Amino acid sequence: MLSRLFRKDAKGNELEVVSSVDVEKYTGTWYEIAAYLNRAQRNCTCTKAEYTLTDKGYVTIRNTCERKGKLAGISGKAFVVPNSNNAKLKVQIFWPLKADYWVIDLAADYSYAAVSTPNRKNLWILSRTPKLEERTYQEILGRVKAKGLDINRLVRTIQRCPDQKKEKAEPSTESAALTAVE
Repeated sequence: MLSRLFRKDAKGNELEVVSSVDVEKYTGTWYEIAAYLNRAQRNCTCTKAEYTLTDKGYVTIRNTCERKGKLAGISGKAFVVPNSNNAKLKVQIFWPLKADYWVIDLAADYSYAAVSTPNRKNLWILSRTPKLEERTYQEILGRVKAKGLDINRLVRTIQRCPDQKKEKAEPSTESAALTAVE
């Protein structure tokens, strides 16, 4: 019962996720456009995530950023939460701990996404490209604000990075089914 309580906003509303996620389309490179500040990403620029669907049915994660001119990164795995239409995942960076990863906004063409945790204490705005049109960004902010997230806590991520000029982020074309978390 307490876990349900902490998943609701001040009005008692549970955080709404997107209706479904096609994991194959979701995999690939995502650039962080903005996020709530967190200790793990302190002093990071050029933050991006690489998601790869494995033949074992889970997604491998490789998050990287530049910190003081050096590349920093961390790896993990993500598992679909049963009965969530792939919109809720459990991310495991440090075994045995798993954290919630809820997709709360997603472009029809998978060009951008907003991800949060059920308690609304974390928020990431992601894009397939290092830059997102301002109009699109503002539209995303309007939708996540309507879901009870504090958009004033968002900090834009610096994405002026030398290697990004030659990168082209595309969704993965690997095929496999995600394994549900037990």
